[in-house]
This record gives sequence, C-alpha cells and structure tokens, in this order.
Amino acid sequence: MAELPLNFKDILADLIAQYRSRVDYLAIRVEAAEGSDILLRGNKVETLSEGISIGGHVRACHKGGWGFASFNRLSDLKNHIEEAIAAAHMVGDDETILAPVVPIQDQRILPLTGSNPRDIPLADKKALCLHYGDILRSISNKIATISVRYGDSAQRMILATSEGTLLEQSWVDMEMRFAATARNGDTVQTGRETTGSRKAYEDLQGLDAQVRSAAERAVASLALPSVKGNTYTVVIDPILSGLFVHESFGHLSEADMTYENPDLLETMSIGRKFGTSELQIFDGAAPEGHRGSYFYDDEGTPATTTQLIKDGVLVGRLHSRETAGKLGEEPTGNARCLNYHYPPIVRMTNTWIERGKTPVKDLFAGIQEGVYARNWLGGMTNGEMFTFAAGEAWMIRNGEIAEPVRDVNLSGNAFKTLADIEAIGDDFFWDESGGCGKGGQSGLPVGCGGPSLRIRNVVVGGEAIE
Repeated sequence: MAELPLNFKDILADLIAQYRSRVDYLAIRVEAAEGSDILLRGNKVETLSEGISIGGHVRACHKGGWGFASFNRLSDLKNHIEEAIAAAHMVGDDETILAPVVPIQDQRILPLTGSNPRDIPLADKKALCLHYGDILRSISNKIATISVRYGDSAQRMILATSEGTLLEQSWVDMEMRFAATARNGDTVQTGRETTGSRKAYEDLQGLDAQVRSAAERAVASLALPSVKGNTYTVVIDPILSGLFVHESFGHLSEADMTYENPDLLETMSIGRKFGTSELQIFDGAAPEGHRGSYFYDDEGTPATTTQLIKDGVLVGRLHSRETAGKLGEEPTGNARCLNYHYPPIVRMTNTWIERGKTPVKDLFAGIQEGVYARNWLGGMTNGEMFTFAAGEAWMIRNGEIAEPVRDVNLSGNAFKTLADIEAIGDDFFWDESGGCGKGGQSGLPVGCGGPSLRIRNVVVGGEAIE
C-alpha cells in the first residue's frame, strides 16, 4: 500500500502548533490509498487497473468562513495551509460556531473477517468478473448485453486538528455490480444486482445464484404485461424499504439541508409527527460490520447511533460539528468525505427502519387490488418527492400474490408516504450495496436496512427508470 512517512504525525502536530493561532479552527487530513477497478462490458474488459494515491487537504475556519485546499505533494503542505487560511480570512465575517467535542488521540483499523482484497491478485479478480459475465450471458440468447463492475479500495488517513485531535484510521471497502439487458424486438428489459462489503473478499465470491437471478429477471420481464398505472396499496420488500428510508427520508435528515433552508427546517421540526407510533428510524456508524460503519467521522467525532423518528415523531437529525453548533444540537458523527479531494459534509452512514410486529404474510391481507414490489432498478429524488423503479413486481389480488408485472415505478411524497405506512413487517434485511452521492461526492459507502412495509395510496406506473 502507498505509505506515508513514519514521522508524519509529528510533522502534522508541529504544523498545527505553528498555524493554529491564525484561525479559529484548523484541520489537516492526509491519506494514502490504493485500489482496483475492473469493468467488463459485453465480451470486452474495458477497464483493468490498479492505482495508488497520496494526498490530503487542509480546512481552516475564521469568523465562520471556511478555506479549503487539497494537495497531492506532501512537500507543499505548508503552502496549502497558507492558502486555506488566506481563503478563510477572505470570506469570514461572522462567528465560528462548532459544537464541542472531546479531542481524540487514537489509532483504529476497521477489522476484516476474511481475506483482504488488496492481497488478491488482479488476475484473480478479473477471473471472478469473467465468471460472473459468463453466467449472465448463459441464461438466454435474448441477453443483448451484460456488464460486471468490480472495485476495491484501501484507505489510511491521519487527521490532526488545532483542538488536539490526532487520529489515524484505516479501512477496506469493496463492491460489485451486475447488469443484464434482454431484448425482444423493441422491448428491452434490464436486471441488476449489487453487493458490497467492508469485511472480506469472500463476500464477493459465490454469488452465482444472485448474478443468475439478474439475467433471469431481465429475460422473464420481456413477456410480462406492464402494470396498469393507478394509485394502489403496495407491499415493498426490505431492500426497497432500505432504499426508501435512505433516499426519501435520510437526505432530508441531513442537517446541512435544513439549516440552509428555513422552509425545510420548519417542515423537519423536532417533535413533528410523521407516521404511525410503530415507526422507528435510525442512522448510525456505530453498528459494526456494515459499509457505513466506522469508529470516527472525518472531523474526529466518535460514531454514534442517532434515532431520527421515535414512535412516529421526529426526534433527531444528522450533524457535522458546524450544523450541530448552528442548530444548538449535539454532533452525531456524520461528517464524511469521499476522499482527500473533498471537505467533509453531512452524510448518512447506515440508515434503517426498525422491524415491526406484523407477520409478512399478513401484510397482504385485505388488499383487493394492489402491488407487491421487490428489489430496485433505479430511482430519483427531488427534495421530498421520489420515484423508484422496482426490480420485480406482482399484482396483489384478494390478499394473495398474483400475476407478475413489469415497469413498476413507485412515486410519492416522502412525508405523506411515511404517514401512509399501514403496517411494518417482522422481517429485516441489511442491503450493503449502497453508494451514496451528494455534493459531487458520489459512491460513498453506506448501509440501508428495513423490514417489509405495507403502504396505502402509492402512485404506481410509468416507464422504467434507466
């Protein structure tokens, strides 16, 4: 792995001591990273690469104004500290408000439970991609194209701040994405699967059944009727529940979205009731073993578990130190950056709806005509509005799962949909496939979880989202 100088912590501590008096807050982050990237599209390996990088960034705050500078050459660090401080002085004209945290001196490695992907030869990773590609193509001659994407990364970072934090953390992340597109004349359907892990390379092996399912769904969907657009009571599986809570509600819980938007702050007021008394929603990096798990965020705040909705009532939101300070709340350890090119911003970690008490089979009872949707193909959100495309779906008739349908898109308003949850299943599933995007930082690893849900008044219909 790319290495930082052995004495670099001492170097950072000396630089912080030299410059801390010129600003209200100063943080220096340095990072060494390496990773693999493979893309198989059709019959061709389009990308096969390994890369390493060393760099860092400086954040300075003066009178509420932030200066930021990123760099690749450690020898230029002093110049970039000067740049960040100068920028902060140019824009700062108010008050620096950061919620207090206890300074941390610690060194942590996110533990693996199996093989480190960085110890696996690139040739073996390529062979794994080719194996899964062969499975996707083998399902039917109607498969027009396939893609397999593999990525892994190992990161080690050191964070030093003017408040006395001197923190070192390292972790490994990996992900695979599979897609098969089937064609019959003008009809085109796609099946997708994604998986990820921060635990072991073995988590990416032995996925034959999951990969095969993506291609089989694409082919089977060619012969299915499109759903008749309407407003239905729907039952969604835990994967869609996790996607819903992340995309539709989780982003609205990120406090930088609210303190900059007075209307949203009023809507997301603490104490407002959003759903049934059975509804419990959480976010946190403290639960171990998930892709959004860590010990400290990128400001050095310890990981927590934050309850966002308790008994249907909004009781919390996600914070950086700045948003917590400006809203008079506690920091939650949700300041994250994708890598050293970017400053930390408020991001989700692992977001989930707690399991309920209703047996899954009872979620369908009494639905005369509805839709059962599983998995996902794609989606989009715009503020509190969302549209998600289901990976597979069936009609519900007289309380029973009936014929399969395709092109099932679920649309609605996040707040209204939370209020329209009629029952919460007693099942639960963690989806580790998430790569979240915000503020130009796309692909940040997160976890999503939830139970099956029964929701009334969901708009269903439209063309499939690509």
